[in-house]
Amino acid sequence: MKKVTFKEFTLTKIEKLFRLNQVWKSSILEEWENMSAEITDAEKDFLEVLRDRVRKGGKAWNETELKNKFISPLITFSKIDTDEFGYFLERPLQGVIGEYELSGIVDGMIATGIREPDIPFFCLHEYKRSIDNEGNPDAQALAAMLVAKEQNGNSNPIYGLYIVGLIWNFMVLNGNEYCISKDYNSSKEEIYDIFRLMKTLKIIIQTKLL
Repeated sequence: MKKVTFKEFTLTKIEKLFRLNQVWKSSILEEWENMSAEITDAEKDFLEVLRDRVRKGGKAWNETELKNKFISPLITFSKIDTDEFGYFLERPLQGVIGEYELSGIVDGMIATGIREPDIPFFCLHEYKRSIDNEGNPDAQALAAMLVAKEQNGNSNPIYGLYIVGLIWNFMVLNGNEYCISKDYNSSKEEIYDIFRLMKTLKIIIQTKLL
């Protein structure tokens, strides 16, 4: 058994080892990006506070500050947690796929459970700047999603996200194909799209993945 950590992966390496293919168009990702969700006036006010905060200081924050002052407040404010699943941070994840044991710490995941994560549906990796950190955030997120797929033990797609500074990219892994969204800039009006995607992810999990 060969042990590999998430940090060791590039997209090229993970594609070769596990026969994954990047596709540039995905009906699953398009459906997610096009789903609608109501954003209340109170939510809009809070998002504007967050946007003003990240616009003024986000580029200077370190990774912990970006996570605690912006990313986690936005995700938790989407009311992602339920009695069946929740948003967990800095949790270990590992699984065996073929001849390889993959493992690492996932910056954020949405999984069944309240106190401890069980079955993950969504994996997030966050970076201050891509050149300041070890590894590749897109590949690390995809590796975690691959383990999540193995743990689900079904044909359902796995959802993901990686963040580099102010830019958010959403991902889906379906079978052996994965697709990455366009850039969403959290310091601009696209913060509303980011928030909507997190709100609709909750609907997807409740209606399609549980």
